[in-house]
Amino acid sequence: MVASQATYAGSIPVPRSKNVSKEFVVRKFLKSLCNLSLILILSSLIGCVTMDSGTMTAPVRNQKGVNHKVQKGETLWRIAKSYQVDIDDLIRSNNIPNVALLEENQLIFIPGAEKVVDVPDRPKATFEAVKDDFGWPVKGRVVRYFNEQRGSYLNRGIGIETMEGQPVVASRQGRVVFSDYLAGYSYTVILDHLDGYFTIYGLNSKLLVHLGDSISKGEKIGLAGKKGNTPLLYFEIRRNAKAENPLYFLPKI
Repeated sequence: MVASQATYAGSIPVPRSKNVSKEFVVRKFLKSLCNLSLILILSSLIGCVTMDSGTMTAPVRNQKGVNHKVQKGETLWRIAKSYQVDIDDLIRSNNIPNVALLEENQLIFIPGAEKVVDVPDRPKATFEAVKDDFGWPVKGRVVRYFNEQRGSYLNRGIGIETMEGQPVVASRQGRVVFSDYLAGYSYTVILDHLDGYFTIYGLNSKLLVHLGDSISKGEKIGLAGKKGNTPLLYFEIRRNAKAENPLYFLPKI
């Protein structure tokens, strides 16, 4: 496909054709939507909205806080919830790069905290805590990273190289708010986790869920497809309409 035949949504080319056009997708799906966050998410995926990629500020060294030593299985998401601080504050305060997974014994500065608290580890955590965590949607290797420049666009999720036909599972429990073909992303599922967070699963070869379904964490929602010759799942985490780095939420494998 030559450049004149495609527009671009995120990092994935959206073909122009008589059957599927960007305008048709907008009309078809936005008519039935009442959730503003979902409207913005779908609009950004089909190239109608340019989302603010944000800027990383230098860490503030003289602010009040404590150092937390990362234990096995902890994620930035779980640490932020345990200390009741915003995950973006942790990222800014520690200058954490987009490709980072937390390492055991790594020190994380917790801005505003007065004392070190225990973060429930995965084996000993309560059922509710584990259910609330994000999990990997598919087995594989990350080959595309958040905020990675691809052409003139920033990647807003991660690409996980896997086997074609590999089951794709829900990263967290939620409700299906989109399950259909989306130009440029192939068969796509969007889950609303009912707390302001959404997860997006693109490049599936087949979908196994329907609009309105309630989904448990780890439940199969699709089968992985491919991008070009590479078996790949495209995965995003959004807080309302803002794209977040999935690696900050996923446990180290």
